[in-house]
Amino acid sequence: MATDYQLNRKQFLAKLVQGAGLATVGGVAWSSLLSELKAAPLVLRPPGALEEERFQQQCIKCGLCVSSCPYDTLILAAPGDHNPLGMPYLIPRETPCYLCEDIPCVAACPSGALDETRVQKKENGDGARTWDVSKTRIGVAVIDEENCIATWGIQCDACYRACPYLDRAITLEYSRNDRTGKHAFRLPKIHNDICTGCGLCEHACVTEKAAVYILPRDVALGKVGAGYIKGWDRRDENRLRQVSPDLPEKEGRGKQPAIDYLNDELLLND
Repeated sequence: MATDYQLNRKQFLAKLVQGAGLATVGGVAWSSLLSELKAAPLVLRPPGALEEERFQQQCIKCGLCVSSCPYDTLILAAPGDHNPLGMPYLIPRETPCYLCEDIPCVAACPSGALDETRVQKKENGDGARTWDVSKTRIGVAVIDEENCIATWGIQCDACYRACPYLDRAITLEYSRNDRTGKHAFRLPKIHNDICTGCGLCEHACVTEKAAVYILPRDVALGKVGAGYIKGWDRRDENRLRQVSPDLPEKEGRGKQPAIDYLNDELLLND
């Protein structure tokens, strides 16, 4: 009888220790999974994605955008990917976005996490939808000027040639090479207002680690704010109205030089 009691007691203690070990392992695993549920600041989402916080709220993790991509660009985050679980993202260095004209990933999204209005033109009178893939803003390209071999004087235009918006999103600018005094640099320059963040440039970069890479736009780009206005740029009209909503229409101030207008007492007081 005593022997049976001792055996049962040993079994009980063994199971207790096993249970505690499993609980510890489970707790560590759970905390690890929870950390991956948080927003990853450098994650790149598919075309048309909402702002990251809203995207995470609306994405239902169905994977339809991933399965609809003909190039297998999109990845559904799994444990260990260090991205919010079950949500689509891409790694341009491995597989960039090829900017499909019909944007199937956006068309497949049932929840609105990939917003159609961000990648389409205004609807025609008959209600037909027309995609405009050039409106895609996955991120923006950034150049590491220290390690871009074009800045060394080596003639490389791999990123420039790979860009689907040649001479618009990336241009080559010539400058004198003072080291030799004979040659010119051909340096790539990114134009943020055109760059879609597709990553074709990063994918094409010839350096061991890409010297041009895609970052989320809110990480890579600054923000001027409403206090500085391009008086010569009509596209800045909206920011001008943020400074003073009561300003007259453009036609009403056409006779006043921009530099005088921008130094007007009305703006200075604001």
